[in-house]
Amino acid sequence: MSQVRAEILDVDYPNTAAARIVINAPASKIFELLANPRAHASFDGSGTIEKSVSGPVRLHQGAKFGMAMKIKVPYRITNTVVAFEENKKITWCHLMKWTWSYELHDLGNSTTQVTEIFDGHSIPAFSRWWLKKTGAVARNPKFMAKSLVQLKALCEG
Repeated sequence: MSQVRAEILDVDYPNTAAARIVINAPASKIFELLANPRAHASFDGSGTIEKSVSGPVRLHQGAKFGMAMKIKVPYRITNTVVAFEENKKITWCHLMKWTWSYELHDLGNSTTQVTEIFDGHSIPAFSRWWLKKTGAVARNPKFMAKSLVQLKALCEG
């Protein structure tokens, strides 16, 4: 059996990364996991999300949700949902102003293409400095691909 992999996409914007995978599940099933902040740690390929600490059971436009994170040291971050299209797209950002998006495209026959996008191309100078200092943009594509593979396993299992 071949190893499941997500495709890392070429992106023309600085401080931006994207990955894509096809999941054999309807968009509605996948979106339910994405819209549930308590589920995010279960498919986080970076290993930085420890748990959800605040927010609604299901995300919606304008919803705020807090996460317990750890990158060398523990910290908490509050995200705000800035785009929300049921079963199609969800995007959130936090104080550094970059965004994380999941875009779902129904391919028919209960199959969905999912694209995860990290977008930091128009963030403030301090946020650009932070991304460069931490090397996050270089690591993000691999982590995103791992997240999508884990999301696929959860949705197809």
